[in-house]
Amino acid sequence: PSPPPPRCSLLELPPELLVEIFASLPGTDLPSLAQVCTKFRRILHTDTIWRRRCREEYGVCENLRKLEITGVSCRDVYAKLLHRYRHILGLWQPDIGPYGGLLNVVVDGLFIIGWMYLPPHDPHVDDPMRFKPLFRIHLMERKAATVECMYGHKGPHHGHIQIVKKDEFSTKCNQTDHHRMSGGRQEEFRTWLREEWGRTLEDIFHEHMQELILMKFIYTSQYDNCLTYRRIYLPPSRPDDLIKPGLFKGTYGSHGLEIVMLSFHGRRARGTKITGDPNIPAGQQTVEIDLRHRIQLPDLENQRNFNELSRLVLEVRERVRQEQQEGGHEAGEGRSRQGPRESQPSPAQPRAEAPSRGPDGTPGEDSGEPGDASAAAEQPAQCGQGQPFVLPVGVSSRNEDYPRTCRMCFYGTGLIAGHGFTSPERTPGVFILFDEDRFGFVWLELKSFSLYSRVQATFRNADAPSPQAFDEMLKNIQSLTS
Repeated sequence: PSPPPPRCSLLELPPELLVEIFASLPGTDLPSLAQVCTKFRRILHTDTIWRRRCREEYGVCENLRKLEITGVSCRDVYAKLLHRYRHILGLWQPDIGPYGGLLNVVVDGLFIIGWMYLPPHDPHVDDPMRFKPLFRIHLMERKAATVECMYGHKGPHHGHIQIVKKDEFSTKCNQTDHHRMSGGRQEEFRTWLREEWGRTLEDIFHEHMQELILMKFIYTSQYDNCLTYRRIYLPPSRPDDLIKPGLFKGTYGSHGLEIVMLSFHGRRARGTKITGDPNIPAGQQTVEIDLRHRIQLPDLENQRNFNELSRLVLEVRERVRQEQQEGGHEAGEGRSRQGPRESQPSPAQPRAEAPSRGPDGTPGEDSGEPGDASAAAEQPAQCGQGQPFVLPVGVSSRNEDYPRTCRMCFYGTGLIAGHGFTSPERTPGVFILFDEDRFGFVWLELKSFSLYSRVQATFRNADAPSPQAFDEMLKNIQSLTS
């Protein structure tokens, strides 16, 4: 038999080949590799390895060779900037009382920047999102990364970031005098109003709206960019979802535009506020859609009649209540039959029929049999055969430029409350799907209409590790404002 081929050790490979091998490994494994021997440790000082890790793991596409001028190596960038602050990359919600917010922390060139995303100016819901930097981190020298606060109008100044625990960090400004303006609070308010709302106080004639705006300025400005952030995830997507879940901008009357996250949970869809207001704070579930109960709208002329729409919705609400009562009764029977003590089973109760008439006794429109979202999506309206749509007379809308064709409608409930989230209650309404990127909700009790438009942005490091992690995140942000 021929002798076995000679064994080759990694130590015998030429350095240039070892550089290629090491550059293909995750950066987190390289420190352990450096402890193997002196040769490996010397090769791991090659900047080519760390330049590739910066590009492949964090998307740094800058010409890192220019760092040699400042004396900062790619290894320094990886170890002291990117790897050290990797836990704060992604989407976050700041703890600003009822107002919340949306922060996106990204690697931008040789910086890590925290961008606060803001809705477009009211009521232009289809306009792109606005954003402004709140902080940045970069390497000025080889010692350590520098954190700078970007709040205010006097340029970057010294700040601090502390990673409190998993999925939570805080920022602090060490030079809050940079946030002040020479004209005092009045100038600060007018500047904030122009940036936040795109107008002056004289342009806002509604007295209640003026009060809400002033209240928000006083409340949010007291933080001086010293905030705590909690991680949020984008909702997971499934093939049978009605539309792609994600972030949407929505109109909320005098409160302006707010950011809402649409997610699907079996036969229900939920809209969770990422930004909020003193009535319904961030983190709360603003709308819930029952995908088992589709509503067939009448012809265009009858759509203008608010009483007709109200009749259809209340009829479905009665049907939902009846189904819930039947479900509770059947669940109670099941528990009694499986109890520790023997008992005689009660006679089976006849299943109640769904009401064929509304509360006023008029014949009701068929709202569809209970089913899942995919079954509803197979209806002709999903295939491009849209139905004409118009708001009923008397229903107010911040944006009159809403779509005049819809795919389908479902029964839903909206959360309303008094100032300070007092006496919250869910009231009936109609979810209107216009297209893949827009939907609406008619609040029957308020006689108002909210239009939602998809946030057209790509977010990295924002996917939930599992559906369970996403559900847990929703519970956590809701409990903070309950």
